[in-house]
Amino acid sequence: MILVVAATDAELGHVDGATMQVCGVGPVEAAARTAAALSTMRFAGVLNVGIAGAHGFTEPEFVIGSEAVYCDAEDPRWYALRAVADPALVAAAVRALPDATVQPIGTSARVGGSTGCEVEAMEGYAVLRAAALAGVPAVEVRVLANAIGDEDRGRWRFADAQAALARALPDLVEELARA
Repeated sequence: MILVVAATDAELGHVDGATMQVCGVGPVEAAARTAAALSTMRFAGVLNVGIAGAHGFTEPEFVIGSEAVYCDAEDPRWYALRAVADPALVAAAVRALPDATVQPIGTSARVGGSTGCEVEAMEGYAVLRAAALAGVPAVEVRVLANAIGDEDRGRWRFADAQAALARALPDLVEELARA
């Protein structure tokens, strides 16, 4: 069984054969709620999905995280600052989404708070880290919806990104379940 985690209901949808979990917005809620969900049963994998921002955004497109980078901390003595996605799940996501790019995704509690990554979201690191601590493979998949730093929300394309995610999610979960 795959655990699918998203910040909001609008990003999550429903897929038969998967457990769906709304984790809330931001890394603190995401870590706590993902850890709680992982404590209920043994999952074959975790899929974190949702929308994201990107430098140079032009239109919604899929991004598969090679790793999630925690951008709200700077000292690796106290935090593991990177959570590497499971290679088999990344490969499965690429099979389901052959036009997607694979790259690091920054995680920050602040919009525009990520550094060193072209793509930014708010929950990926927390979800992947909770999965790693539970010994469950995980991957993050995002649909770009806006340019990082663009304050004109009229240009943000949440509805288009959420629709693309809803269309792709059944095939994505099916492919990950086979991995």
